[in-house]
Amino acid sequence: MDLTTPALLFPAISLLLLAYTNRFLSLAALIRSLAPQTKDCPDGNCAPATQQVNNLRRRIVLIRRMQESGVLSFVFCVLSMLLIYLELDSAAFWTFGASLALLIYSLLLSVLEIRISQQALDIFLDSLES
Repeated sequence: MDLTTPALLFPAISLLLLAYTNRFLSLAALIRSLAPQTKDCPDGNCAPATQQVNNLRRRIVLIRRMQESGVLSFVFCVLSMLLIYLELDSAAFWTFGASLALLIYSLLLSVLEIRISQQALDIFLDSLES
């Protein structure tokens, strides 16, 4: 393995972390906008709001884990480049493998977060129908 192999992941991981940050920021804005609405339930039907809050909590945790595993993937990628530079090829190989595994984990969490987001939209649409 040469230095260009892990270097190819740099732009991909950077863009992925930017996308995760944007998700987090938009979710934070949504939570802040929902806060006044959930304090009062004039019709006594707070079930949709409670379901939304539960979904939002789950999504925040997932996004945090996505960001953490993405950052760790980036760190392992940089570490593998350092190990290649130091001519520790075996360690570089395994470190790069760990970087790829963390990236896959991050992407799988992203799919899970997208599914929860879709469930939140279903809850919202159900509340509009009733």
